[in-house]
Amino acid sequence: MNPLQTLSLALGAGFSSGLNVYATVATLGLLERYSVIHLPASLWALTNPWVIGVAAALYAAEFIADKIQYFDTMWDFIHTFIRPPAAAFLAYAAAGGAGAAWRWGAALLACGVALTSHGTKASTRAAVNLSPEPFSNWTLSFGEDIFAVWLSWLASVHPVATVIFVAMLLVLCVFLIYHLFRFARRAIDRMLDYYFR
Repeated sequence: MNPLQTLSLALGAGFSSGLNVYATVATLGLLERYSVIHLPASLWALTNPWVIGVAAALYAAEFIADKIQYFDTMWDFIHTFIRPPAAAFLAYAAAGGAGAAWRWGAALLACGVALTSHGTKASTRAAVNLSPEPFSNWTLSFGEDIFAVWLSWLASVHPVATVIFVAMLLVLCVFLIYHLFRFARRAIDRMLDYYFR
């Protein structure tokens, strides 16, 4: 893989892993297995039926967990320690032909991108959980799954578009996290005013 393709996979797979790491792994494995995309040899392990099967089973579990109001927040908390490291591992493997410095750089970049997308997802879902109806939660969940699969494909096929698109997404994520943080702070201040003043 050339440096642009490695960067694209680090950014695209990193962002999609932050949303749903199991869908990302299963998608990359299936697309390579059926020759839709061509991954570097260091990622061919993803095409193993066992890897695809485990990723698909975990995706099915996440698909259900993600639709249960409030349980999805706990699920996201646990996956704070799974999604970013998995993204780093994917990027490290994707940069297999590069030197150690490039491989670690790709891993750190993917980890940071995954942490950003994961943080945005978790914060948004926590805010949406305050809504009494379940449909907004389900809509977000379906959208995240579809987006993770699509971005995994895009990262492998259109590197330039992926780099530009993920850069724009990261700006949007920072904007959303900033405003969600302000929203949460105002809600906590109101609660403290109500109960303690």
